[in-house]
Amino acid sequence: MPPTYVLARDHLQRAATILQGADQRSRQLRHIIERTIGLMDDYRPEPPMATNVVEINDYRHLRQ
Repeated sequence: MPPTYVLARDHLQRAATILQGADQRSRQLRHIIERTIGLMDDYRPEPPMATNVVEINDYRHLRQ
């Protein structure tokens, strides 16, 4: 998982922890946040499509 997803998930988990109120609005927001975290955990990126583009950074170590 890319670092930005890990950071976003961490922030959402913190927000869900903060929303521990018993009122209806807090429960709804907590549910939305927890569902979003679940969707992020389920995300599986598609493998990159084969192209004829070469990433130069993949080969920089060979020049040294």
